[in-house]
Amino acid sequence: MTRLTQAQLARDIVQFLAFKRALGYPYGRGEAMLGSFQRYVKTQAGADATVELEAMIGGWLSRIAGRKPVTVALELGVIRQLCLYRRRSDPQGFVPGREWAPQCAESHFLPYVFSREEVRALVEAAGQLHVHRNLTAATLRTLLLILYCTGLRLGEAVRLQLQDVDLERDLFIVRESKGKTRLVPFRADLAQALQDYLAERAAIASIDEEGALLVRKSGDALPVGVASGAIRQLLRKLGLKPQRGRLGPRPYDMRHAFAVHRLTDWYRQGVDIHARLPWLSAYMGHDDVLGTEVYLTATAELMGLASERFETRFRQSGTKR
Repeated sequence: MTRLTQAQLARDIVQFLAFKRALGYPYGRGEAMLGSFQRYVKTQAGADATVELEAMIGGWLSRIAGRKPVTVALELGVIRQLCLYRRRSDPQGFVPGREWAPQCAESHFLPYVFSREEVRALVEAAGQLHVHRNLTAATLRTLLLILYCTGLRLGEAVRLQLQDVDLERDLFIVRESKGKTRLVPFRADLAQALQDYLAERAAIASIDEEGALLVRKSGDALPVGVASGAIRQLLRKLGLKPQRGRLGPRPYDMRHAFAVHRLTDWYRQGVDIHARLPWLSAYMGHDDVLGTEVYLTATAELMGLASERFETRFRQSGTKR
């Protein structure tokens, strides 16, 4: 049980918002949600009362009946990030589980998983087509390679700084993403692509240890919105996404493709998938293995390979009897 005064809660929220903005997030919507939570706590407990954090979060999330699950899930996400931040100073502090929001407890969303041929076509087209007036072909191609070869989230890839790229050890340092920093190794072929990109980048931006890895034609850091828009334009040029609307694959689906293709390769190699899931989970920055297991049912090919392995083992066990 986590009990704290409202002055402590207000201090934690202020520090949390400062932390988020230091990472480059505007976080205006999150600030509004946390302000709503503060007002709810004050109304329920009075201005000076000590409150039980778990009870207050539960009451706030359920304060209005009949809301859409996705709305509750968005609020839960902000509160969870605050609570995870609090654990820096209060290791036993309460953190609500994802199951607190119905949208998080069970999701029926099926991601678009690019085929390997589609990934190749995207990378080749990115290096040849004029897709975005503020983005060089080299930058877009390198971004796609990073997303597919490492499974980084789009925001993680765009926020990489030059100092986060270690070409001696072939790894990225992904700083403070989802509340933690992690090392993401990559293969020699991506290292070579990064070397080539850095040579082209030098022509439009100074080599500064604190500069962004991915830059626009102006030399400024590449914003997430521009990166996302450029990938969507590319998807539309190749006919993978309709010319209008939100239907079809998204930039984030490169991450899904990375995970599914990795799992598929492991299946073909005869690897014990469930023994490797914790590795993949840590590599991708998931909080737990449950976040990674969803990829096990992502494609018909993966399900087919799993069925074949089960059938083989079942027959072997029957023969031994």
